[in-house]
Amino acid sequence: MQSNRRLKHIGVWTWSLPAWAGRLPDGRTYNTCPSAGICRHVCYALHGAYLWPVVRSRHEANLRFVLEDLPGWQRAMMAELQASRFAGRWVRIHDSGDFFSDDYLRAWTGICRARPEVNFYCYTKEVDRLRRLVEPDPPDNLHWVYSYGGVQDHSLDPGVDRVADVFPDEDAIERAGWSSQRESDLLAVLGPPLVGMSANRIPVFLKRIAGRRFSTWQAVETAARAARHKATGSRRRAPS
Repeated sequence: MQSNRRLKHIGVWTWSLPAWAGRLPDGRTYNTCPSAGICRHVCYALHGAYLWPVVRSRHEANLRFVLEDLPGWQRAMMAELQASRFAGRWVRIHDSGDFFSDDYLRAWTGICRARPEVNFYCYTKEVDRLRRLVEPDPPDNLHWVYSYGGVQDHSLDPGVDRVADVFPDEDAIERAGWSSQRESDLLAVLGPPLVGMSANRIPVFLKRIAGRRFSTWQAVETAARAARHKATGSRRRAPS
């Protein structure tokens, strides 16, 4: 269990995987964010300190443990979280990565139930997976927010779901009438249900975002993809 500088000052621990898709040193490929959409083009976890060898190695070691011995990893997590320093504290599941399989998500819900004295939270784009495996009977100490920018955005209902969207800046969040989580990352799950986050000030990312919210950018990409599929299907059905 680690804690980065941004989360350490509010007493949050983190547990993470490598972001999105890649290849482990042994040649195995992975995708820890199978429902990622436009977010992969501006992912903070594919930039900066996340690419440092020591950080990348630690995240890859976490993934290897999960892939090679999921029950053993679950037991190790429950043992670590039994330490008194975690009692009453918060653990953010995935500073990078996501719930990439049903079994992996089930392992996390088992950990939450085994450690009721610890609070857990996450951002996720795995809408369908949480709908099926968590929403019917969630652990009392697990809090989540669905984040826009994924291929399952169409499944979200901001009138019902707790949702987070990335905006170009704080002014855009305020103009939209959403609530910023700038003061504390925990506001994503404890504050008002429409959560706004300001885009990372990385110049190349800001250029790609081009003043858009993740939700609107993803909607355009989804519509364009549907149009391409429709056009491809029409060409295949056309008589020779």
